[in-house]
Amino acid sequence: MQSLLHALREIVGTPHVFTDGDLSAWEQDWRKREHGKALAVIRPACTQEVADIVKACAGFRAENPDSGVSVVPQGGNTGLSVGSTPDGSGRQIVLSLQRMHALRALDHANLTMTVEAGCILQSVQQIAEESNLLFPLSLAAEGTCTIGGNLGTNAGGTQVLRYGNVRELCLGLEVVTPHGDIWHGLGGLRKDNTGYDLRDLFIGSEGTLGVITAATLKLYPLPAAQLTAWAAVPSLDSALALLALARHHLGAGLTGFEVMGQFALDLVQRHFPQLRVPLPQQTPYCVLLENSDHESESHARERFEHLLQAAMAHGHVSDAVVAESLSQAKQLWHVRESIPLAQSLEGLNIKHDISVPVSSIAEFVQTTEALLRAALPGIRLVNFGHLGDGNLHFNVQAPVGVDPATFLREHEAQVNTVVFDSVQHFYGSISAEHGVGSLKRDTLEHYKSAVALDLMRSIKRALDPLNLMNPGRVIRVEG
Repeated sequence: MQSLLHALREIVGTPHVFTDGDLSAWEQDWRKREHGKALAVIRPACTQEVADIVKACAGFRAENPDSGVSVVPQGGNTGLSVGSTPDGSGRQIVLSLQRMHALRALDHANLTMTVEAGCILQSVQQIAEESNLLFPLSLAAEGTCTIGGNLGTNAGGTQVLRYGNVRELCLGLEVVTPHGDIWHGLGGLRKDNTGYDLRDLFIGSEGTLGVITAATLKLYPLPAAQLTAWAAVPSLDSALALLALARHHLGAGLTGFEVMGQFALDLVQRHFPQLRVPLPQQTPYCVLLENSDHESESHARERFEHLLQAAMAHGHVSDAVVAESLSQAKQLWHVRESIPLAQSLEGLNIKHDISVPVSSIAEFVQTTEALLRAALPGIRLVNFGHLGDGNLHFNVQAPVGVDPATFLREHEAQVNTVVFDSVQHFYGSISAEHGVGSLKRDTLEHYKSAVALDLMRSIKRALDPLNLMNPGRVIRVEG
């Protein structure tokens, strides 16, 4: 191993190879569920260094097949499926892309931006906004997550309803293959039918097929106005009816539609009392809507008010507020984005990132809640998420007075089986935007078709015959 470490120091310089000291920032996942042990943390500064690192590791692995050396690409390490931290073997190289954060190009006419994989998502948003443009990917971890990680997991967020997952926001990639070659695929073309779509193959692959080092991203004109509203709804059926009305009244201007169960909001109020949760009366659900308008704020507000009046007239909304300023809008979104942290402060919990057809959400929730409460009386359900695109974070908290760690240890498998079986019954997915990682790898084999799994393994073996890249993530492949 020392010869490999020496070669890696020659590539990136000794100050950028970490082998001892506190490496928890790279070795422990964000939720603190797993703490691995890396052979080393390597921080390259450019794509060529990434290629040289991978080539050195591949050469060492080929000469020493029993060494178990492999490469774990990592961005901001904010993932929720344990997909970018090393295992406990002490034989994996963590390849941190955080030093690679350059803006390579901004093409106003083509509405594209080319950035390196280590760019923080919030920085990309700000660069676009400074040019009066919009990069619409938005999620709670945007201050720390990176574009490479977003692409590796095909991240979603709060504006998928209008703009799609990050796959739809990417026009080209630069990738280092498991052999250490560089695929230069950064073209900003919106039409290119010259064979297999390699870009889409690497997006969502969680570092198992190669290392994304840069990307060309789609931009949009910055809206003239963005308004946010908070509405109390009597049921999920009413929330879906409100969604239909919003699509009719706002069209493409509807850029966000989030649903939050009352218990999720109670947790925010309990752990963040300084935040003012709107409409505090006991209502089963609240909805957060965003309207982006390219005409004017007055036009946006008029359309919003017509929507809410119609929704109240039909009984779909019991009360609503429209943010009067940007600061009020940010406060509303801050309440929504504080739910995961509030749940974390409440104690260890069982997270689900599932999707079902929008039309089935109300029935899915009713059915699955009943099954869970019958199996485990007293459990608390933290139900919230991106209703507009069918993605719910359907999380389970231990009953009051029950130790969360004990509950997790004794009942996580049971809870997951109930939830995932129900998801499958409603033709959904067990992972909508967080990826599979190692957390759901074995579960995936029960809910993905055998044909699909065989195709995925065939692709993995063809591109990565040494099983060098992030082994044990997404799918299990021997080697």
